[in-house]
Amino acid sequence: MDRLSSLDASFLYIESSETPMNIGSVSIFTSPEGGFDHEKLVALIKARLAFVPRYRQRVKEVPLGLFRPVWVDDTSFDVSYHVRRSALPKPGNRAQLDELVARLMSRPLDRSRPLWEMYLIEGLSEGQFAVVTKSHEALVDGLAALDISQVILDSDSQTSLSPPSSWRPAPEPSSIELVSASITEVITHPAAAADLLVSTANEVFTGAQAVVGSAVSHTNDLVGELVSLARFRTRSPLKAKIGAQRRFMSVDVELEELREIRKSASTLTTASISVNDIILTVLTGALRSWLIRRDGLPSGQERFNALVPVSLDSKIEEPTLGGSVNAYVIELPVAQFEPVDRLMRVVEQMSDLDPTGEFLGARAIIDIAGFGPASVHALGARMASTLTRRAYDVTITNVPGPQHPLYVAGSQMLSSYPCVPLVPGQALSIGLSSYNGGLYIGLTADRDALGDLEVIATSIRDSIVGLRASIAQRRSSPREQHLRVVAS
Repeated sequence: MDRLSSLDASFLYIESSETPMNIGSVSIFTSPEGGFDHEKLVALIKARLAFVPRYRQRVKEVPLGLFRPVWVDDTSFDVSYHVRRSALPKPGNRAQLDELVARLMSRPLDRSRPLWEMYLIEGLSEGQFAVVTKSHEALVDGLAALDISQVILDSDSQTSLSPPSSWRPAPEPSSIELVSASITEVITHPAAAADLLVSTANEVFTGAQAVVGSAVSHTNDLVGELVSLARFRTRSPLKAKIGAQRRFMSVDVELEELREIRKSASTLTTASISVNDIILTVLTGALRSWLIRRDGLPSGQERFNALVPVSLDSKIEEPTLGGSVNAYVIELPVAQFEPVDRLMRVVEQMSDLDPTGEFLGARAIIDIAGFGPASVHALGARMASTLTRRAYDVTITNVPGPQHPLYVAGSQMLSSYPCVPLVPGQALSIGLSSYNGGLYIGLTADRDALGDLEVIATSIRDSIVGLRASIAQRRSSPREQHLRVVAS
């Protein structure tokens, strides 16, 4: 019997019918010679579940909400309930797949069962199929977690299936046992419990200050910066009351094309430019095009902020997940007319990031968690979410993957797109995954607030073309040619 961590519990408390905290992916595969079916996928999951024991556990609440919930073995675990089957009308296209993914991710998970589902989607064109994974954020610990989609993938097309493990669920603890264990924790850590009761409100507010302050200010006036961010732009089209339904769109980009743009842009400045900088600039251009279609030309007084996780150990061309991963709020320069000027502004901000500062979103409430009632965690999570969402307009996550082919039961994975959940009041999230030479972008949006999500999706390609042309034009200008001669 393991207790949920403070962060994991916060995702349960944040969740509502309008904001299902489902995180997942949609991966497309080629069909092997012998074909691929639901039975093969179920057999593979059964053989690999031992590597992710949490996926056979469910959440059990402590009576009266005295403490955080606990993980307990699901005594009636049924893998066939979690591994499901669906199909598109043949020949299924990407737009139909995206629509199906949006509907699947909109449905909350059943909390009486382990908090995950997997779908085999058949009927895609060219004999392809897709696998959609959906897990609750309480189950998957962000960037560093082991998601079930990872354990079914192999680096070799030859898959060996070990016999299913002889797992037997542990007896479910009774209400008396849950309460007794909670009381024991209080007795074992009395100081932490007392501190929590006395200073909960102060710590919640301090956590919210730290979240914004480290990213936007090096001064001591954190409250002033928070108020400034809240008031600077109060009518962002991405800040909206969201409903329960989602839109999802997938976009493909070649990594080599981005590397070539980075190499060309590096001749314009002595600053270090990463592929991540190019990606952020491309997304800025796409959002600028979308804003123009919606509201007209963005003015220099407008501010469009993004919450961006950054690997501090590898602010270079090829990011990794090893080491410290912090996240920061940076300004996306949507008001800049020239794409190359947008790039230089992004590079300037990314190079100025304080390596000692952190912006950890929901982790800001870890320090107030410890041993308090569930209502305290809910208050902290909701307050942190309410305050921080004013500081940024969109979340952009970029997670690097392997640059070699992966397989599921002999079927090669062609692409994989992340599905990042929305937080209350935010209408768009952008997830990016690099894999085997490609960058795969998943756009998740509120169905009603972003009926024009396709404008952002189609503008990504236009933004790449515009950035390449802008860099070429700047490089050919007499001033830049003179500077290169002097530098040489």
